[in-house]
Amino acid sequence: MNCGSSLLQVAVAAPLVAALVMVFSKWLPCAAKKAVAGVGFVVPALAALALCCAFPCAEKLGGYAFYSSCETIGVPSLGIWLQFGLNGISLPLFLMATIVGLAAGLRAIATKGVAQSGLYYAVTLVMFGGVLGVFSAIDVFSFYIFHEFALIPTFVAILLWGGYARKTTAITMVIYLTLGAMVSLAGLFALYFAGAGAGEYGFSFLGVAQAVADGIVLDGNVSVIFALLLFGFGILVSLFPFYSWAPDTYSVAPTPISMLHAGVLKKFGLYGLIQLGALALPLGLADWQNWIIWLALGNIVLIGLITMVQKDLKQMVSYSSVMHMGPIFLGIAAFAISGGDTAGLGGAVVLMFAHGLSVALLFHLGQSVYDRTGTYDMTKMGGLTAKAPVLAAFFVAATMASIGLPGFANFWGELTIFTSLAQIQPTWLLGAIVLSIVISAIYGLRAVAKIFYGKNTGAALSDEAFENVSDITAAERVPAIVLFAALVAVGFVPSLITKNIDATLKTDFAPAAKVLCADCGVVPAETDGDAIILEGSIPVEVPADNCEACGGNADQVVLAKNITVSVDGAVGNPGDFVLSGDDATLLKVLEQAEVDEEATFVVVLRVRARIPVDIEELRNGDVEDIPLEDGDKISVE
Repeated sequence: MNCGSSLLQVAVAAPLVAALVMVFSKWLPCAAKKAVAGVGFVVPALAALALCCAFPCAEKLGGYAFYSSCETIGVPSLGIWLQFGLNGISLPLFLMATIVGLAAGLRAIATKGVAQSGLYYAVTLVMFGGVLGVFSAIDVFSFYIFHEFALIPTFVAILLWGGYARKTTAITMVIYLTLGAMVSLAGLFALYFAGAGAGEYGFSFLGVAQAVADGIVLDGNVSVIFALLLFGFGILVSLFPFYSWAPDTYSVAPTPISMLHAGVLKKFGLYGLIQLGALALPLGLADWQNWIIWLALGNIVLIGLITMVQKDLKQMVSYSSVMHMGPIFLGIAAFAISGGDTAGLGGAVVLMFAHGLSVALLFHLGQSVYDRTGTYDMTKMGGLTAKAPVLAAFFVAATMASIGLPGFANFWGELTIFTSLAQIQPTWLLGAIVLSIVISAIYGLRAVAKIFYGKNTGAALSDEAFENVSDITAAERVPAIVLFAALVAVGFVPSLITKNIDATLKTDFAPAAKVLCADCGVVPAETDGDAIILEGSIPVEVPADNCEACGGNADQVVLAKNITVSVDGAVGNPGDFVLSGDDATLLKVLEQAEVDEEATFVVVLRVRARIPVDIEELRNGDVEDIPLEDGDKISVE
């Protein structure tokens, strides 16, 4: 075990140890309680920053740095044991979790008049430790257990310190999340028994990635397995129409719990869909891509319209959190829609990172507004800029980040997702997706106008009370600065996280991308006629029976104007080749092109000819090469 592995374990353990100390908080003075809790919140954030700096040069195992395992916790014979590590996808989410956790912890420590403060800190710390485990655990069952472990404090916090109708809200949350947990667990078991956990590293993200890279075919119905994961994780993430538990939960829960749950824990399902669903079940994702599009539009449009009519500030932020899950789901679907382009997945991870920060910042600032006005009802507020200009500035900045204004991390996630959906059909759906920005601007700017501009309405604060309103304190500014700084840093230098994300997507998701590209089958060519796209091994995919592009005679020949073969690498001899005799095959072209396997870009061969191919031989895998006619001209780019 190296230093980085130990540091990762310390980051996960620190809040849990601090929570354990809180068991004896009855005998600790108030200052000592806050000091111990503060250590539990600060240590993971410092460790995460150190791990981010060390990640590029760290030794990696299958793309995972800081790997460690403990076979005594688990059943190795079943491929299940505790494993930790970070790759380019989990690293930014782990960093985001520590930043949001630090801000939520500082908010909890600064809360005045809370009953049973030691228990309050302990519950928040346990939840924080759970979410850190979610994004650092490599084995799938620990990943799942950490999520369930983090949910318990949410339930406890709502019952003990929640707002209006806390019992009903807690029970509703438990019913929904138990259902989602059971469905997703069924999907994980199905994935396990399909053979995803049979490798050297068991049923883990690392093991699944290696199985995919080795071309291991899952022994199961990938569409059914993906559906279980989609709807199980979807309930946990508040995918439309399974969202009604989320807004009430975030509104009733204490603000630090809302920050952690909406900002971090909700990303559990999305993270699982990317690391397991998109990676191991790309054809299942392709089967359900249209469902994902329409359900995500439900989040964007329908829940967006509900958000617009909210008068309660915390309810508005809660519904907006649900709404912004829509674009992230679309980023995942874009992986299938685009035929294996990973840009959408990268945009989804960036938006998960940015949304976690921005929604936590809005919940934090919303609590600051409540502390000064005594209400969340925006119709009873007004003119706070005159008395709290710093609070107003932070709130406007958080609103702009949520909208996706350039200069904030959210912008890069949304832009990447939207551009990756260029092939979506029908094209008017793109307009509906862009509508999310318009809706966000409407409810966000309206909230700013009602709370901070105009005149004090007198409904919440009398004129005398309004004159005594103060700006946010130092204890409130520090969490806001922490969240705001992270949003701006990635907004101006997105490569801080995207370079690691892109590297992981390029390597780990390449086999899944090839499957999706092959699944495209016959697509329109750039010139007149049709094209068969062959990528990777030859052949990969052929048209369906009796397709029009095959000339109506699929059993005999394929008539094509263009056949494109893409291979990883560069060519030593670019240009045109005229083949004759025994050299008239595509593999001979690859040999003559002198492909450099260490290069990072793509070779494209374009065959301009009408080529007869026996489709049945291609389907059965009996043909290892594509014969060309004597004298065919091949262009190598």
